[in-house]
Amino acid sequence: MSGFFVDLAIFLQVVAQLGTHVLLGTLGGILCEKVGNLNLGIEGMMLLGAATGFRVGLATGNPLLAVLASGLAGAAGALIYAFITVSLRGNQVVTGLALATFGTGLSGMIGMAIAGQPLPASVTGVLGAKTVPVLSDIPVVGKMLFDQSPFVLVALILAVLLYLYYNQTSLGLNARMVGESPAAADASGIHVTAYKYAHILAGGFLCGVGGGFFSMVYVGRWQNELTAGAGWIAVALVIFATWNPLKAILGAYLFGAVRGLAFKLQGGISIFGYNLVISSALLDMLPYIATILVLVLITLRKKKEYQPPAGLSTAYFREER
Repeated sequence: MSGFFVDLAIFLQVVAQLGTHVLLGTLGGILCEKVGNLNLGIEGMMLLGAATGFRVGLATGNPLLAVLASGLAGAAGALIYAFITVSLRGNQVVTGLALATFGTGLSGMIGMAIAGQPLPASVTGVLGAKTVPVLSDIPVVGKMLFDQSPFVLVALILAVLLYLYYNQTSLGLNARMVGESPAAADASGIHVTAYKYAHILAGGFLCGVGGGFFSMVYVGRWQNELTAGAGWIAVALVIFATWNPLKAILGAYLFGAVRGLAFKLQGGISIFGYNLVISSALLDMLPYIATILVLVLITLRKKKEYQPPAGLSTAYFREER
């Protein structure tokens, strides 16, 4: 390949790395919102998964246990949210914000004793980048997909499977019905509470795994508030994706591309022989500014398919059916 295509392949490889944890968080958010629950606590669940997975990986040296611990920590946060909003019918916005704050604080406590410590090779060797022979040599996209951590490909496969689940299965159709009209779903014999709990917990599990990928693979170290707002980006990307798991891939990778571009510009831009240096603070803001702009453009489009589930953020009282 020519130099341009080599650079493009490397850039796309970085984009996938930077977008994977956001993609997992976005898929988790879609799972929650498709059944009518607005969960703003994605950041907290990601941080819980990041700290717990890292600590378990450090203590046991077992990569599978570390990933499972990440997911279960996120699911535990989601369980608290589900109990308050589904069983107690609490306010979903306030509960989600409280979960974000709770997860941030608790993750700091969990990670207090492990800050700066490296993971054992038994964990990084399995969860780190793997080169798939032949497939990794495919021009441009080979490195992006087949010279990566297993998390990258798994996240893409999960997005496709979720799309098929919602559009090709009766269970997925039931879940969508719960989100659109829980009263109608209940009248049809669908167990609304069970569907809400199952999808909220599954969403929390994915958010936790996303945090685990970021701490154990991408960064490889624990530090407080490691995700740096990625959970809030995931909340926005759920809307950007119009609750479509396939569009979530585009949104997450767009975020990764802007962030990767910001890293590339840190050394400055050469313009007519002069090196223009851009403020690092401005570069750090770029991914978030881009997300806001895209979100505004999406919300201005009033097409029906771009609207959220009709029952989103509304507590369901069976007695009022």
